[in-house]
Amino acid sequence: MSLREQARAWLEESLSGEFAHARGLGGPGREHEGHEIRHAWERHLGRAGWTCLGWPEKYGGRAASLDDQVAFHEEYARADAPARVGHIGEGLIGPTILEFGTEEQKDRFLPPIQRGDELWCQGYSEPEAGSDLANVQTKAHLSGDEWVITGQKVWTSLAHVADWCFVLCRTGRDRYRGLSYLLVPMRQPGVQVRPIVQLTGTSEFNEVFFDGARTAAGHILGAPGEGWRVAMATLGHERGVSTLGQQIGFRRELDRVIETARRTGAADDPVLRDRLVRAWLELEIMRLNALRMLRERGPEVSIAKLYWSEWHRRLGELAQAVQGRAGLVTDDGLNDLQRLYLFSRADTIYAGSSEIQRNIIAERTLGLPR
Repeated sequence: MSLREQARAWLEESLSGEFAHARGLGGPGREHEGHEIRHAWERHLGRAGWTCLGWPEKYGGRAASLDDQVAFHEEYARADAPARVGHIGEGLIGPTILEFGTEEQKDRFLPPIQRGDELWCQGYSEPEAGSDLANVQTKAHLSGDEWVITGQKVWTSLAHVADWCFVLCRTGRDRYRGLSYLLVPMRQPGVQVRPIVQLTGTSEFNEVFFDGARTAAGHILGAPGEGWRVAMATLGHERGVSTLGQQIGFRRELDRVIETARRTGAADDPVLRDRLVRAWLELEIMRLNALRMLRERGPEVSIAKLYWSEWHRRLGELAQAVQGRAGLVTDDGLNDLQRLYLFSRADTIYAGSSEIQRNIIAERTLGLPR
């Protein structure tokens, strides 16, 4: 039996029992839904060996091929399984620790991620360092056998439920060589998390304030001053294989938009019908492009982020258009298409704005002048 077939059978069985009511919970704009049962599901995945598939077996993975990883993420999305609460650990910091961590760090941090026991958040953006990430001002200095961290991070996804944060901070004066990459426990004095209310009315992003927070001297990836190199590697992992599963979710959203267009009569409008067809074609192109980029994993991956974020934002606008006037009002909370429209406004900003992605493509891929 292929891994795809195994995953399909396991997901069907697992999502028909105690986790049946977890189907479809969570996701962008809906991270407030069912956190406790989704965390229990994360642990269930870990016990069954369905987390961290591409990791070496030594650290709990299956050393699965890229094709098998893609197959699992596609089956996961097709099963309408709940949005993962451990994706930052598995998809970002885990691979970064595998690449840069010491054996001691791998033994300490990787098993709890694989088991779903410890959740992570990303401490990159600051009020004055969003797209210009190298401008971070959060500072850290060694005091005995500990790093002491002071500063502020913003737009920190899921910080309110995270156990650990990987923090890009300034340990020297040089713009790039003065940055270091620390692994910081969230549940300690000196760490304050303040939710940010979004357009959707929910709060999955946060401000995080470090006021003398501490972490062990050994909780640094790479050497002091190598934080920029490590941080860029993390961003490369962020464009990883799970994006193929993300596109199954996009397909589901597009199907809902098309269904609404037929119901409201918007599909009879030739202009809107043309936009629907274009959205379908562009999603097909997105999948083919994503498969190619996964195998190249160079600066070209910025093309994928630019493409899907701009496409998804246009889909949100199309979702509003096919609803007509009904899309402008709500009686009892947002409907799915209204939430899609509001949350997708952020897609072209977070995880690297479209402007920054265009600069990366121009300078690093096409070789154009800065």
